[in-house]
Amino acid sequence: MALLDILHYPDPRLHTVAKPVAQIDDRIRQLVKDMAQTMYDAPGIGLAATQVNVHERVIVIDLSEEQNKLLVLINPEIVWRSEEIQSYEEGCLSVPGIFETVKRAAQIKVKAFDEHGQEQLIEADGLLAVCIQHEMDHLAGKVFVEKLSTLKQSRIKTKLQKQKREAAAV
Repeated sequence: MALLDILHYPDPRLHTVAKPVAQIDDRIRQLVKDMAQTMYDAPGIGLAATQVNVHERVIVIDLSEEQNKLLVLINPEIVWRSEEIQSYEEGCLSVPGIFETVKRAAQIKVKAFDEHGQEQLIEADGLLAVCIQHEMDHLAGKVFVEKLSTLKQSRIKTKLQKQKREAAAV
């Protein structure tokens, strides 16, 4: 397993729309392992392939404290979403140190394949629903801060640039 480099907002590569995985093979299974290790090491609870500059429709999620319940979504597709909306404070490995409230569907159903090529239908609510929608946004070339006001986006970019300058000065 290898740790992958996570792209940071506003890197333009984060706006690349991911292509469907054509074949679930050893290359994709290795990508899943590397993404999971990268997510756990970061530490985070979700990671989309777009965030590690691989523009294929692959997501890993693990909400467990023990980091032992890895959910793999290959070519995920939301097949149903509730009209009910929930607000959740979100963070992102590509936008370190920034947490903002985002509104999303409270419940969803997602069809996807696992790393063995088995189709799965996942019904999600709460944090899992938020996480899946957040990661699927990455596959569509979107970052959660883009759901915020222009003013908040500008403040976040300024804060991240300052963090980058301070890190470079050390």
